[in-house]
Amino acid sequence: MPNEPAITVSQLNRKARALLEQGIARLWVEGEISNMSRPASGHIYFSLKDEGAQVSAAWFRQRQRGPAIGFKNGDKVLAYGRVSLYEARGNYQLIVEQMEPAGEGVLKQRYEALKKKLLAEGLFEEDRKQALPTLPGRIGVISSPSGAAIRDVVSVLGRRFPTVPVIVYPAAVQGDAAPGELLEALNSAMRRDECDVLIIGRGGGSLEDLWAFNDEALARAVADCPIPIVSAVGHEVDFTICDFVADVRAPTPSGAAEIVVPDQQDWARRLKVLAARVARVGQRAVEDHAQQVDWYSGRIKAAIRRQLLSQQNDVQALRGELVQLSPAVSVQRSIARLAAQRQKLSTAMHDGISGLNHRVALLGRALNSVSPLATLDRGYAIVLDSDGKAMIDASNSRTGDEIRAKLSKGELVANVTKVVKE
Repeated sequence: MPNEPAITVSQLNRKARALLEQGIARLWVEGEISNMSRPASGHIYFSLKDEGAQVSAAWFRQRQRGPAIGFKNGDKVLAYGRVSLYEARGNYQLIVEQMEPAGEGVLKQRYEALKKKLLAEGLFEEDRKQALPTLPGRIGVISSPSGAAIRDVVSVLGRRFPTVPVIVYPAAVQGDAAPGELLEALNSAMRRDECDVLIIGRGGGSLEDLWAFNDEALARAVADCPIPIVSAVGHEVDFTICDFVADVRAPTPSGAAEIVVPDQQDWARRLKVLAARVARVGQRAVEDHAQQVDWYSGRIKAAIRRQLLSQQNDVQALRGELVQLSPAVSVQRSIARLAAQRQKLSTAMHDGISGLNHRVALLGRALNSVSPLATLDRGYAIVLDSDGKAMIDASNSRTGDEIRAKLSKGELVANVTKVVKE
């Protein structure tokens, strides 16, 4: 007889379950699916195996997220969960909480690890990022020369601002050689230093397809590049490490092309508006100068009238004093004083009028600088039709019409022998 009391099978399995669940933390297990079954309950039961062993697994319906229905026998997966034991049958099993394809799962882990590392180093900080030029003189594109991305970029650039040249730095964008070729293309662009902005990217694809743009060496080179870089990898929902370290992230290659250059037609419309505004400002300036000339002319005339009136009053006063002095000496002195006053008046009037004439001449030259006559003095002419109206459109004339060309001095009368239209 045993010294210790025996336990039941249920008690044994319960102890084994407690030891398994307490002794092994949640973990990722990689293996191949086999013996999968999907009962009506919605739970999924299968075996997870490798070359040397297998373990039973259960993935309960309430834990299933994403495309669980797509898994099948033979798929290699990463299963995350806890180890337990099914007491009723004593089966050791893995209770799955999350599952994803093995290759993509490993890549996601590497992606998240590198993202966390570079984020901690500050490579994603906004103050490291450079502003893009308003209008680049030359644009560089790092991508596959035969891919759809380069065609989209060139097409959009040609439509928005065709005068900006584009230089392609060819590189593979998928496969084992892609990270090295992309890095070499970027280094070539930096050495040649012939572009004001660079676009690096490719079209959409799976995580494996885009993996070259998650390369650590390439990411560090993009972050340290002195030329502003726009990352345009995949579709709008795709994010790579290059997107985070680049100066600007574009949702697609076409979107990158729209970011790096303005719309030429928008610029033309803005320039037209600015030209009209400048013309209005110039017209107002001419009108303001004309008003100033009129104002100064009025003040000059008023000053002359006041000065003449004052001198006339002085003369009248002197004449009154002369009449009151009857002796001949007083008369002679008065005559002499009158002559002196007349001389003084004459000199003052001459000086005053000379000064006023000088000011009027200055104002006249200022007015002449904005006058159409000044344009005629430089060799231009105003062409008038038979009614005396200025002509601005050659299409309004016909052969044989009489026209007049008003020059700075005189006019020329001529007949139209040929009409050239724009």
